[in-house]
Amino acid sequence: VYGLDLRDDFQGLCDRFIQFDLNQFVKDAAYRVRFTSIFDNVIPRLDVLINNAAVQKLDSLEHIQLDDWQETLNVNLTGPMLLSKLFLSRLEAQQGCIINIGSIHQQLTKPKFISYATSKSALIGLTRALAVDLEGRVRVNAISPAAIDTSMLRAGFNNDEKAIDALRRLHPVQRIGEPEDIARLAVFLASENGGFLHGANIQLDGGISSVLKDL
Repeated sequence: VYGLDLRDDFQGLCDRFIQFDLNQFVKDAAYRVRFTSIFDNVIPRLDVLINNAAVQKLDSLEHIQLDDWQETLNVNLTGPMLLSKLFLSRLEAQQGCIINIGSIHQQLTKPKFISYATSKSALIGLTRALAVDLEGRVRVNAISPAAIDTSMLRAGFNNDEKAIDALRRLHPVQRIGEPEDIARLAVFLASENGGFLHGANIQLDGGISSVLKDL
């Protein structure tokens, strides 16, 4: 298991960790060449690519900064495309698969999530397009979670436990998701048991997308 992330606190969670800036990889050609060479040497074989990196910049349309918009698209959309392209031959050699981590915001969103929701909607479009383009060479699927108990989610609620508890109750399953929920589904998608899934977007949402709120 190889881990790539901007943060450097993943030691021990994978077999090999490489500190890596996906935004820089997209916008800086020299950085891209450097890390392409590193990946060629360090990752000779790859069975599964999971595009999980994300940036979430919140603002209303009047106040969106172009740099924030572009960074969101770089990390959440263009980065997964470039990494899929880079590792395609290795994935094809292993009859492997690509799993893109989307979001409930690709379907249902909230005010100020313009950049994030747009990028995640486009990522699902990329998932379907790659499935059609790659045919039987490499399977491509997406997981679109609702609320998952991560530092990103808690920061969005200012670590307000009352607000997070209210969020739990909004989900028919009466809890928010855990990272392990995504991991278990990803393992299934990568296995032979998920072998007929291709171009799918699985909503891992605790039932919240089925809820109609009314007064």
